[in-house]
Amino acid sequence: MPVSPARAAAFDILLRVETEDAYASELLHSGRVDRLSPADRGLVTEIVMGALRWRSRLDDAIATASSRPLPKLDPEVLTSLRIAAYQLNFLSRIPVSAAINDSVELVKRARKASAAPFANAVLRKMASAPKISPPCDFEASAENISREYAHPQWLVDRWVKQLGVEAAFAICRQDQFEPGVSLRLEDSAMEAELAAEGVHLSPGAMMTSARTLLDCPVSELTRTTAFREGRVVIQDEGSQLVAFLVGNGTRLLDCCAAPGGKTALLASRNPNAEIIAAELHSHRADLLRKRVRAANVKVIQADATQLPVEGEFDRVLADVPCSGTGTLARNPEIKWRLKPEHLEDLHRKQVAILRAALKHLSPGGRAVYSTCSLEREEDEAVVEDVLAGSSEFSLLDIHEELERLRSSGELAWEDLDSLMSGQYLRTLPGIHPCDGFFAAVIERR
Repeated sequence: MPVSPARAAAFDILLRVETEDAYASELLHSGRVDRLSPADRGLVTEIVMGALRWRSRLDDAIATASSRPLPKLDPEVLTSLRIAAYQLNFLSRIPVSAAINDSVELVKRARKASAAPFANAVLRKMASAPKISPPCDFEASAENISREYAHPQWLVDRWVKQLGVEAAFAICRQDQFEPGVSLRLEDSAMEAELAAEGVHLSPGAMMTSARTLLDCPVSELTRTTAFREGRVVIQDEGSQLVAFLVGNGTRLLDCCAAPGGKTALLASRNPNAEIIAAELHSHRADLLRKRVRAANVKVIQADATQLPVEGEFDRVLADVPCSGTGTLARNPEIKWRLKPEHLEDLHRKQVAILRAALKHLSPGGRAVYSTCSLEREEDEAVVEDVLAGSSEFSLLDIHEELERLRSSGELAWEDLDSLMSGQYLRTLPGIHPCDGFFAAVIERR
């Protein structure tokens, strides 16, 4: 029997995420998915993101119905079971027979036909069992938050210790739902232009230049003239805030620039400045050139620790590669892929990048170090290690920088203290209307 196009696409994406360390958000915007009908595209996204967000709870349900330990199952079989388990437990409008039959057929399609009877038996047992109950009132402990909101306990333990149980609870709860779509407008007049094409917006919560997409699929936005011409950009408000912290200069360096959202904002705010945007990987550098069309931006492919640039820069942005734990609502696979030992390796790389970035900073110039991570090893500890014993560089008080942005009318958020962690910027999903970001502003004396 043929499998529905949506479930087949969802299976292929989830299997690549599981076996190839691919990212679902990228695969969901591939040509194959774009060719599906709008209804099928919606179902693919729902199944893929839902199965990733709730994976541990789905696996518990599968394990209860299975006669075999889950680690013994082939990835193809386990992926098909997760797809059906998500539909059976979370999607009330999907017929039980469709969810079960298509997942059994997916096992056969993956050349695991001998496991088809096993998959069928597990799914029929699950279909007759009580559904996974949604999180309800429970004592907010790391163990309970981890179980109810499907996060690895080692990660929740860290957040409870570092941020407190209430913040950890808010983060995990927010991670389980699709985040809103934030935009940055080059000109507020574009709002009327978008409305004429059926795309309606509401004001952003943090940045005055930000807007939030209202009751409209992203595909409608991407078809507009303004989006195709790069005059409106999809960009999280926390990401916009980090770029605004860089400020204005005559010569700017963006050390790890792809995919380009912050680079484009720097170019918009500094139209007469020379901007060098570096990216390590060639395919991402090519993508950066396509997305950032400003004439004053020069894209180079280079290692951030060995940039082939001459002279000094009065503004430097080091938005470094990180674990991404502040973006789990958008990239839920990260929470299942990340291990504690990965943070040590990331820390070493981030220290190397920040040290190299500061060498390009002119006297009196400012650098912004940032991540979309919630982990101290990647955030405060990097800045502390780099600045330890240095008399050449000083850490600026983030409150003064935020107050400057508010006074200039660029920052709309009133509670500045909530954005601060000591001298650093810290935004938290579920507490702030954006992803989780960290930033430090460093000045060369």
